[in-house]
Amino acid sequence: MIYETNEKIDAKQMNALALAYMGDAVYETYVRQLLLTKGKIKPNQLHRAATKYVSAKAQAVILKTLFEEERLTEEEITIVKRGRNAKSGTIPKNTDVQTYKHSTAFEALIGYLFLLNRTERLEELLKMIFDQAQFGKEE
Repeated sequence: MIYETNEKIDAKQMNALALAYMGDAVYETYVRQLLLTKGKIKPNQLHRAATKYVSAKAQAVILKTLFEEERLTEEEITIVKRGRNAKSGTIPKNTDVQTYKHSTAFEALIGYLFLLNRTERLEELLKMIFDQAQFGKEE
């Protein structure tokens, strides 16, 4: 951790939008890292490829798949529901409200797992997601 403080982050009590804020950054970092390992090096190519996975629509589809395949624990489902029901106060620009809510729910789950240092579980879910999408193969 860069900043050492006596205060601990209680991810279980944290606002769902704060979890989503963290999850957005964490997920995008994993996506970028994976693209680089797949040999993507041109900035424009990287950006186009990443957007296919970090867009609200893509994240909503991922979340739907996780539910359909029953990949989430009860605790994770609770976090997803908190993320989905969070009141953001902003209007999505490039997507409908339902897609935006599901995207926020997915990001909240990623942020939650990250902040609890559940790296193994986080990476297990991301591996499933990336493997199913045959990540990076069609770019």
